[in-house]
Amino acid sequence: MMRAGLGIVALVFLTAAAFAAELRGTGDLGVVIERASGSVLIVDTSTHKRLARVEGLGDISHASVVFSRDERYAYVFGRDGGLTKIDVLEARIVKRVVQAGNSIGGAISDDGALIAVSNYEPGGVRIFDARSLNLVADIPAAYGGTNSDDGALSKVIGLVDVPGRRFVFTLWDAGETWIADFSGGDDPELTKIGEVGANPYDALVTANGRHYIAGLFGEDGLSHIDLWQADPKAERILAGYGRGEAKLPVYKMPHLEGWAEADGALFLPAIGRHELLVVDSKTFEEIGRIAVHGQPVFAMARPDGRQIWVNFALPHNDTVQVIDVPTRQIVRTLKPGPAVLHMEFAPRGHEVWLSVRDRDRLKVYDTMTFERVAELPAQKPSGIFFTARAHRTGL
Repeated sequence: MMRAGLGIVALVFLTAAAFAAELRGTGDLGVVIERASGSVLIVDTSTHKRLARVEGLGDISHASVVFSRDERYAYVFGRDGGLTKIDVLEARIVKRVVQAGNSIGGAISDDGALIAVSNYEPGGVRIFDARSLNLVADIPAAYGGTNSDDGALSKVIGLVDVPGRRFVFTLWDAGETWIADFSGGDDPELTKIGEVGANPYDALVTANGRHYIAGLFGEDGLSHIDLWQADPKAERILAGYGRGEAKLPVYKMPHLEGWAEADGALFLPAIGRHELLVVDSKTFEEIGRIAVHGQPVFAMARPDGRQIWVNFALPHNDTVQVIDVPTRQIVRTLKPGPAVLHMEFAPRGHEVWLSVRDRDRLKVYDTMTFERVAELPAQKPSGIFFTARAHRTGL
């Protein structure tokens, strides 16, 4: 009996050891969009390895990703209206729904229960249960009519999550920003803020969920909303920052979600200009400009805020520049290759991953030495999204 008991204990420990060997965490995983093939790569950021490819995601030529709170599931928003839930540990599609004709991004609520998708066609936002991907709510972006059921439908941009089970988004055609509050259940309370400005094209929210800033394509400036106010209003900031100067052609609209906040300042791409605008994060007044190599697309802060990494539109999209925040000087110019589309920092910033589409490569750089430390093949890579995003507001 003694020996039999010991045998059973040993078997239990061996089984537990074998089971433990199959376990792994999710904190150093990431998803890379392979835009031309409708696939994503699952990568290990600690070992710089490709773990798996998941195919069958449709048109992801302009795709973004959010993660569940436990970091296990990635939700991919495709341009064709597809919403795909991927299990990053098992490298498989859990469920896919085509919920619209043309989509532009999405968000996940702070409690992880709701997935919101912003749509160009039909214009509006649709909300889904994060577990089942069943439809929870449909919010048509109707404007110009006498009530919410008539009028035209606007394209929706700048969809972000903010605390309190709320989503904020902006109507391109109407020049309005709406707040959808789901704190009371699945029937949202809508707050509509008018006079945002002409043709808002993208938006961002600060990390604390307080300040929502929309870029304006139809005006020379931006719009700011303080979401902590009881009756939030839109106010213009940086009005006329290019006044009196010849406008340059715009080769690619910058992504405000790739903006940077560091050392009490916002670093924003200037539309059609070879500059970053430096804005005081409390007063929202311009306090400087930084001349850069081309028209900036993303201006992203290293997690500690010491550096800003910038990539560019054509014809300068083979270049990345690094700005030292205290001095506001360019300290390094890199040439990773043609069509650098996206950048993503390791959670604590010691490395940055770059997608180099026209070389079919992912390149990883040390952010202190600027040396390339790894290179991986990928099929026309674009967006890079690490699971650490699960714990950040507005991403």
